[in-house]
Amino acid sequence: MVSAMGKVFDSIDSSLRTWIDAQPMWFVATAPLADDGHVNVSPRGHDSFSVLDEHRVAWVDYTGSGVETIAHLRENGRICIMFTAFDGRPRIVRLHGRGTVSLPGESAFDEVVARHPANPSTRAVVTVEVTRISDSCGWGVPVMEMVDERDLIRLHAEKKGVDGMIDYRAQKNARSIDGLPGLDGHTHHEELR
Repeated sequence: MVSAMGKVFDSIDSSLRTWIDAQPMWFVATAPLADDGHVNVSPRGHDSFSVLDEHRVAWVDYTGSGVETIAHLRENGRICIMFTAFDGRPRIVRLHGRGTVSLPGESAFDEVVARHPANPSTRAVVTVEVTRISDSCGWGVPVMEMVDERDLIRLHAEKKGVDGMIDYRAQKNARSIDGLPGLDGHTHHEELR
């Protein structure tokens, strides 16, 4: 179906999956339910995203300085993932859906982590049941060249070590900027040992 915004897809078919797999970067948008809560948009990259089937995607979530995506998903599940072409034909693809968070020891975590290179910064897996798939022109997106992935996430985690990462997550990932619960420091960090 074609709408004013572009095409709406029934599912993530093989052609769309190939295009998604070729994108080195994507953006994740979530928001709390509170009217005065902060909307969050996070850039993501690395070999960490998987199309699991025609209506389900997931990614390995690395430790960051915040925990907005996880906190918002735990509160209400709403999410939009956006891919955009920075080279070749212009295109933007949005995947709207309901996301869940899986921690080490859970089957969804193990399934997705096994598909990607190991990273000592891994803290969770986010899985999204996709309810709307659409594309739009992307004419306003600049043409850019992918030079390389940054390795700072891995280096940061290796420098801190397992115990240092446990402490970092306990300090930085326990609550969102709006005070929503993020990661349960004790349970989650013990599972990462």
